Amino acid sequence: MTDKILLIEDEAKIARTVRLYLEQDGCQVAVIDDGALALPALRYERPDLVLLDLMLPHLDGREICRLIRRESTVPIIMLTSRSDETDKLIGLELGADDYITKPFSPREVVARVRAVLRRSRGQVQPPPIVRIGGLEIDLAGHVVLMNQSPLDLTPIEYDLLAALAGHPGQVFTRLQLLEATQSAAYEGYERSIDQHIKKLRAKLGDDARNPRHILTVFGVGYRFAPEGRP
Repeated sequence: MTDKILLIEDEAKIARTVRLYLEQDGCQVAVIDDGALALPALRYERPDLVLLDLMLPHLDGREICRLIRRESTVPIIMLTSRSDETDKLIGLELGADDYITKPFSPREVVARVRAVLRRSRGQVQPPPIVRIGGLEIDLAGHVVLMNQSPLDLTPIEYDLLAALAGHPGQVFTRLQLLEATQSAAYEGYERSIDQHIKKLRAKLGDDARNPRHILTVFGVGYRFAPEGRP
């Protein structure tokens, strides 16, 4: 199924770049550059997701978000050059699902789009507690136990473990794991995942040369052993 994206952005260069990356990712993208055209375009295109710039001619993004929410539950990601926390909170309170501050990486936009679409379709509903061997992860309480002893994990280590152990056997690329940590998905940061995995393995008691839990898939990324290696 091809995802339809409505991009409402008046900066032509940004619109072209974002559209190119989304289309390369398999999306169908419609672009408008005037806030007054937002609702007619929404009704005509019937998109799966809206990328909405905050500063637009004739009608700003916050008002557009308010109007969209009166008639649709379509996921909305706001794009803005403002970094003020108040603006972000206002956008989220109006019904936006996510918020990206300019300047951003086009790959970050694609990753955020995919993440919001998955959430909106209920595709990322892991079980509240994951148990694999002696490992227990309380996803609701953010508590991790190994053989009944709590593990002291950083937020990024916890996010990585929750993503991997929540889908045992599934191979994750570094970019997917970067997305799971909710970090900006810049290509140059992908290799930083290796260092976090190294530290996480150590806390899990994994031998770096022959890990029991987090396995390396060479040339791709990592996966979590379904039952843990003996």
